[in-house]
Amino acid sequence: MPAISVDTFFACSLMVLLVLSAMASASKLLYPHINNKSYDNAAKRYREISKYMLLNHGTPSNWGEDGQTVPEKFGLADAHSDYPYELDIDKVSRLNSENAYALSYAQMFTALKMPDASFSIEIKPTFEVILNLTATYQFASETVYQFEISTEKHGVPVEAELKCYTVAENYLGGNYVNFSDGKTALNVTLQNSVVGPALFSVLARAICNAKIVSFGVYAFAHNSPEPKPNGTFLRLSPLNYTLDVAFIYSGINLSRAYALTFNYSSTLTQTSISNQSATYSVPHFLDADPTLTIVTGWNSTVFFAEWTAYPQIPLQTGADFADSVTLSNVFTYTYTITINSALYECTVRLGGPRE
Repeated sequence: MPAISVDTFFACSLMVLLVLSAMASASKLLYPHINNKSYDNAAKRYREISKYMLLNHGTPSNWGEDGQTVPEKFGLADAHSDYPYELDIDKVSRLNSENAYALSYAQMFTALKMPDASFSIEIKPTFEVILNLTATYQFASETVYQFEISTEKHGVPVEAELKCYTVAENYLGGNYVNFSDGKTALNVTLQNSVVGPALFSVLARAICNAKIVSFGVYAFAHNSPEPKPNGTFLRLSPLNYTLDVAFIYSGINLSRAYALTFNYSSTLTQTSISNQSATYSVPHFLDADPTLTIVTGWNSTVFFAEWTAYPQIPLQTGADFADSVTLSNVFTYTYTITINSALYECTVRLGGPRE
């Protein structure tokens, strides 16, 4: 498919979002109807339930901000926004099981108050950023790493602007790539005096619309053993513009923490520390894209760099429909949603008990 077709796809997604805005005022009227079991068309009923989740903010309206609050009624909309399908950054983050304050499926199911409707929710960037380390060149004082960067959707190239960062011990480097037609190469140079492993992070914006964003992160060895999987040493939980850092092992010593967006980067301010956890304040950046938060530190003699995104996506939560034999047909609904003005893809799946 030519790039013009991809641009048309994204443009159409935005048009659909605008058309759906006319439905926002009717969202509060949906609940009495979708909660009625006599609602005879299953596909239509489940569609209304899926929209209800995304168009209503739940009770209390700010339940996402406090990790100890369990909503009485489930809804993901941003209570501070007048736009439809604008989801709350903290409510979305609390759907991710990696977040220490994540809701369980039982809590979501109970708060939805639809006892005959099982559901799952998936939220992810509209396109993918795929990173591959293709070559390494070692010299006396520095090492050059060659990365291939692909931006695509379902295998179709997506034209994008890229902002690239490299993080290692006491090191933050940035490179800007003007344009990618779906695949490009970039060299990253690190001095051999820098302690690794390192993280190569890429934030991408679609050329057709700067609010269509994605990201990718690649961990690689640099004068170090191969990096451990992300989440080996820390559990990172962003919420209410605070990054909660829980230590997986005792004796961890933190070095630096960073927040990265397309146009901004910042060293995070630590607001508390104990022998089991720490917290950092996350800035309110103006960029319409996710904030990558990276925390570096040491576990004994092992250096690490771990990361998460805020909102904490991609994520998938809810019922597992893959092997279900107790549910009727499962209905799938995909929406273009916004979080902090950036566009993402949200898929809601619903199914009920067999008759």
